[in-house]
Amino acid sequence: MKFKTLMLGTAAFAVMVAPALAATTSTTSTTTTTTTTKHHHHHAVMASSEPSSVDARIDQLENEIHELKAEQAANQAAPAASDEQVSEAQFESLQNQVYEQAAATRSGWWSNTKISGRFYWDVSSVSATGNIKSVSTGGVVTTADHTKSPQNGFNYDLKRAYLMIDHKFNDTYSANLTTDATYDGTTKASQIFVKKAYLQAAYSPMFTVRVGAADLPWVPFVEGIYGYRYVENTLIDRTKFGTSADWGAHILGTFDLGGPTLGYQLSAVNGLGYKADPIGGGINRTKGVDFEGRINLNWDGFVAAVGGYRGKLGNDLQNSTGATCSSTTVGATCHTAERFDALLAYTDDALRVGAEYFSATNYKNVTNSATSGANIYGVTRYGDDKASGYSAFASYRFDPMWSVFGRYDWVDPTKVQISSSTGNHGAGKQTNQYYNFGLSYSPIPQLDFALVYKHDSFRDGFAGDSEFTSGAASSGSGSNGFVCYTPTGGGHLTAVGNCNQGTYNEIGLFGQVNF
Repeated sequence: MKFKTLMLGTAAFAVMVAPALAATTSTTSTTTTTTTTKHHHHHAVMASSEPSSVDARIDQLENEIHELKAEQAANQAAPAASDEQVSEAQFESLQNQVYEQAAATRSGWWSNTKISGRFYWDVSSVSATGNIKSVSTGGVVTTADHTKSPQNGFNYDLKRAYLMIDHKFNDTYSANLTTDATYDGTTKASQIFVKKAYLQAAYSPMFTVRVGAADLPWVPFVEGIYGYRYVENTLIDRTKFGTSADWGAHILGTFDLGGPTLGYQLSAVNGLGYKADPIGGGINRTKGVDFEGRINLNWDGFVAAVGGYRGKLGNDLQNSTGATCSSTTVGATCHTAERFDALLAYTDDALRVGAEYFSATNYKNVTNSATSGANIYGVTRYGDDKASGYSAFASYRFDPMWSVFGRYDWVDPTKVQISSSTGNHGAGKQTNQYYNFGLSYSPIPQLDFALVYKHDSFRDGFAGDSEFTSGAASSGSGSNGFVCYTPTGGGHLTAVGNCNQGTYNEIGLFGQVNF
């Protein structure tokens, strides 16, 4: 249409300048050929004999140009029905480009600040029971005091609610603030706390420094490979032999080896975890720092990683004499917590499969006296204590939106057998077994839904995990595990002690929201 308009305009211009051209031609040299002279004479005659018709033609052409321009404007304002419509995704992409271009032209802190969020939730039904294993005088093992857990029933749970703010000062320096929310059983109210708050200096892909509360080397790394954190915590996080973030200094990076990549992270931290904010004069201040590290090799979908932890878990307080370490020595702690981690996995666009292993020494035993022992989780521990466990997981995406997944954990939380003197009767090796499986659906990248079944059980003691909650027990029985009761008639229940056997079953819809 623009071409048609241009041609009409050119024609109008030619008509308007024709008389002038004719006049000029009539005065040319007499050497001009007869044919040429006749041709110019023809235009001169037209120009002199039909001035009114030229004006009319100009008016007509101008009107046509005006009409064509109006038609073109109308077509631009209302595209033809046959034109392809822009999809919602295309519109969102274009909109994001506009926002990014607008942000690039703005000044102020908001121009390089991103706000995002993540929720973990579930709607599920829980059936959990416990009992006390006891030994009769004849040595026959029996079970008694079958009790339902307070967790039983149907409920909507908001497991986690993160609000994340990322600000980029330039290509090197940036900052992150992440808040978290949880339910406080003591105050009976939700609590908001700082999960991460750090300044980052990314000098190169091989060397980045973070100072503040930031991700620790192991748990977040495994979560990224596992892929179902919204369903369950990973192995050492679930069993409380590790955590995901802490306050301190962190260095990390990745080396490109021409195909394979080598990643690492080393953190020097307070040891109390991210919930223990180092705020106030001397609060949460210890004699030294704890260390956690990881090194991983990634190649063509395969991942191999090892890591570890060593420290006092934030318990080595100055001038504390709470533990008797020898006949002549007392202190805040008598033991050092140590943990070894290993992971082997394979991931691609459809398949995830892997196994995680850990072994720990004195992780629950840091503040115990070395000579007299102490009751932790209903267990009297003398000297060093050890724990170990493994987790195997797999998932397969058989459709762009649908996947199946499953996982199995086995944990030996302590090498010490339960003691009848603590209210947990009987004797045996403590064990914890956990598994889940389900079907997940992801309609868009920001949303995940999963129909899940979970089973958790402990035998001959209780080391605690993310499913079974701790609770007060009768006198002398310790303070972990839920309380077992015995009926005493008339609907009354009498507390007997902590359940040292328990089974937990849950089925429901789990999900996460990212924005």
